[in-house]
Amino acid sequence: MSVCGNSRTSGEKQALCISRICLCVWLEKTLFQQPLNLQEFAQSALQQVRASVGLGNMNLIPDSSIILCNFLLVHIFYALMAKGFKLSHSALLVLVFILFRINHSEQLKSSQAQTLLRIQGLLNNPTVLSSWNSSTEFCSTEPSSSLTVVCYEESITQLHIVGNKGAPMLPLNFSFDSFITTLVKLPDLKVLTLVSLGLWGQIPGKIMRLSSLEILNMSSNFLHGSIPQELSYLISLQTLILDENLLAGQLPDWLGSLSVLAVLSLRKNLFNGTLPDSLSNLDNLRILSLSHNHFYGEVPDFSSLTYLQVLDLEDNAFGPQFPKLGNKLVTLVLSKNRFRSAIPTEASSYYQLQTIDLSFNRFIGPFPTSLLSLPSMSYLNIAENKLTGKLFNNLSCSAALEFVDLSSNLLTGHLPDCLVSGSKNRVVLYSRNCLDTGYGKQHPLSFCQNEALAVGIIPQRKKQKRISKTVLALSISGGIVGGIVLLGVAILVVRRVNANKPSKKPTTRLIAENASTGYTSKFLSDARYISQTMKLGALGLPAYRTFSLEELEKATNNFDTSAFMGEGSQGQMYRGQLKDGSFVAIRCLKMKKSHSTRNFMHHIELISKLRHRHLVSALGHCFECYLDDASVSRIFLIFEYVPNGTLRSWISEGRARQSLTWTQRITAAIGVAKGIQFLHTGIMPGVFSNNLKTTDILLDQNLVAKISSYNLPLLAEITGKVGHGIPSAGPIDPSMSAGMKHEEKIDVYDFGLILLEIIVGRPPKSKKEVEVLKDQLQASIAADEVSRRSMVDPAVKNSCLDQSLKTMMEICVRCLLKNPEDRPSVEDVLWNLQFAAQVQEAWRGDSQSSEGSPTSPTQPPHRHFSLP
Repeated sequence: MSVCGNSRTSGEKQALCISRICLCVWLEKTLFQQPLNLQEFAQSALQQVRASVGLGNMNLIPDSSIILCNFLLVHIFYALMAKGFKLSHSALLVLVFILFRINHSEQLKSSQAQTLLRIQGLLNNPTVLSSWNSSTEFCSTEPSSSLTVVCYEESITQLHIVGNKGAPMLPLNFSFDSFITTLVKLPDLKVLTLVSLGLWGQIPGKIMRLSSLEILNMSSNFLHGSIPQELSYLISLQTLILDENLLAGQLPDWLGSLSVLAVLSLRKNLFNGTLPDSLSNLDNLRILSLSHNHFYGEVPDFSSLTYLQVLDLEDNAFGPQFPKLGNKLVTLVLSKNRFRSAIPTEASSYYQLQTIDLSFNRFIGPFPTSLLSLPSMSYLNIAENKLTGKLFNNLSCSAALEFVDLSSNLLTGHLPDCLVSGSKNRVVLYSRNCLDTGYGKQHPLSFCQNEALAVGIIPQRKKQKRISKTVLALSISGGIVGGIVLLGVAILVVRRVNANKPSKKPTTRLIAENASTGYTSKFLSDARYISQTMKLGALGLPAYRTFSLEELEKATNNFDTSAFMGEGSQGQMYRGQLKDGSFVAIRCLKMKKSHSTRNFMHHIELISKLRHRHLVSALGHCFECYLDDASVSRIFLIFEYVPNGTLRSWISEGRARQSLTWTQRITAAIGVAKGIQFLHTGIMPGVFSNNLKTTDILLDQNLVAKISSYNLPLLAEITGKVGHGIPSAGPIDPSMSAGMKHEEKIDVYDFGLILLEIIVGRPPKSKKEVEVLKDQLQASIAADEVSRRSMVDPAVKNSCLDQSLKTMMEICVRCLLKNPEDRPSVEDVLWNLQFAAQVQEAWRGDSQSSEGSPTSPTQPPHRHFSLP
């Protein structure tokens, strides 16, 4: 870089350098009116400059001219002072500024030129940089597609270096850390493009020192590892492109903090895991390209990204639901994933859409033909799905449509005329459907109907009629035979009863006694409640059944890692989607000992009865057996899938904007109490010692609480756990070490811990902390309202009615008493919880202002707990 300016010819540069020297000499003569001794030095220096120019050694000119000018200016300054001239502060500052500006500018230019030459060496002198040398005018070079240097005010602001496609990895002595250290010497760099240069290594954190960076593109290299968190400090970053590397790991949450990011492209890497929800915070995002990675799971809700125009998720494992998107999309690519839902009707409102590729998924339901007529649509691909629907001749198409692929679906009807008689350049593919075209590879109409039935899209009425007739015939035959048998048995029973017991007894009494065999007196006393529970508890659930292993493999894609939910002492958990589209949770239990299926049938019978609104209910089971001895190798238990998180996540784990209100917390507690009551009394024998925690309580889409982990005897037998199930890492009921005389009271204690977390908004970490909090609650109950509110979770303390809060505290303290006999029954707990809910609802506290505290309304009578 020349000190004499960005002149394009050597003649201009020579003239400028010499004129600068002459200006200094003229200034000296003008001020002093006669030559000083310094003149001889100036003439000597000028001769040296001319000699350098004549020899063509242009790189000496900057050093010669700057040394001479600076020397002359300093000499002038001191000479003026010696002759008695008084310079003002402003004049002095001007001289100092001139000296500093010249020196700084020249040093900066020289440093950046050396930096670029250093980069050339670190990149192993690639062909694209072969023109660089010590005399190159970097800021004046002509830009090209492979090499561009842009300067602003003599400082480099853009650097584009693009090597040959498929460039090999740089030598082993290359250090990416040293390379970035060199780049940092270009402090004003805003745009950095380093493509196909063989770069390898992990991206060092020191890249954050390029604080002015707005665009970073390091595609087609050999970068590995994860994206460093230090990139989050580049607050001006608008474009991040790291395509075609070896980067791996999950995308970090901090990506959502890059508030001005408009382009994020990470195609063809090794990233995995689910996408962070924080991506939906990138309000300025226009392009998101994550194709050809190993991502899986649901796509975050992108409907708030109003500027998003390109979404490319090709070749991952996303699914099963179609993503929620804004309506300004121009390009949408979801091909080669695991989407298994219907295409939403909202897709027809993407009026700016030009390209949509949904191929090679499992989309079901009707194909929205309105996509063909979107005004800007030019590329439409839905091949290799299970989309249904009837096409008609008179459907309209976009005039811009150039490519349409409808192949391998379940479409019927006729190919639209607009696709047949459209532009000659238009490509239309439609084979392997059931279209009535008269040509092309098409299936018969029955194929599409049968396949649609297989994926649960449309009913097959003919088969249903046949089946119903068969069932009806069997039912009639069985009814006749069964009636005859029952009649004979009844006659024998009546004869024996009359022979042995001549006194008359009502037949209803005999039936009642037979029905009660094996049931406790408590069960009989609560028979009315239990009968209602059995009728209403499992409302909306399908019948319990046996699943085939093939069905479970299909639901989980052969138990793929994308379906894996976690593993504990009670087996592995997978999420699956059945043929009807419903989701299930599948627990896989590996057998340690050899058992036949008969050994587990009594457990399966018990599990099949665990169906209640406030339990994560069992839907079925599956045995996998060894071929040689038919013993059980694995047991699969299928439960309903509850997707809305745990109770703890809604209270004390960071859902600040989604925390449950006080009313919702009481409702959740009531649900848990009803679930416990059903476990104790709803089936025989009851299920006790369930070791319940807030992490075991799930909330469904309506925030209905469901107990997800309870003490199944089957699990205890398989895992070798006996007694009261699996120990907790948290506080343990002190009565558990004193035997099992009060089994139901152990669950009451655990429920007290759940109430404690609901009230204070955080889980206790130890038994000692439980005792401290219990004593504080008990003291605040006897104190005033202010004291009680000081104990409550700040998120709800101003919205709960004092009487409701006091009742909840009383229940909690009684549940946590050391002596099990002093703890309330589940029925008493449930009654008082319902009272707390009633008084809160009467006041409607959750709709009030958070300022101030509510006062108590007229209180209905309730079953009061007397505290010890």
